[in-house]
Amino acid sequence: MAAFLLWLLLLVVCWPLALAALVLYPVVWMLLLPFRLVGLAVEGVFELLRAIILLPARVLGGRR
Repeated sequence: MAAFLLWLLLLVVCWPLALAALVLYPVVWMLLLPFRLVGLAVEGVFELLRAIILLPARVLGGRR
């Protein structure tokens, strides 16, 4: 809600910049989407490695 109100304020104060932001937002989102997917994959690999490394401690009854 706050972001929408800020955008409306920007629209009133500087409407060309607000319209440019409105048009460019989907383009920037599409350009950043592959980096988000790579980040998700890397996070998954790190969680898998953490689970593999901590498996012996969990089997032996260590704390979480």
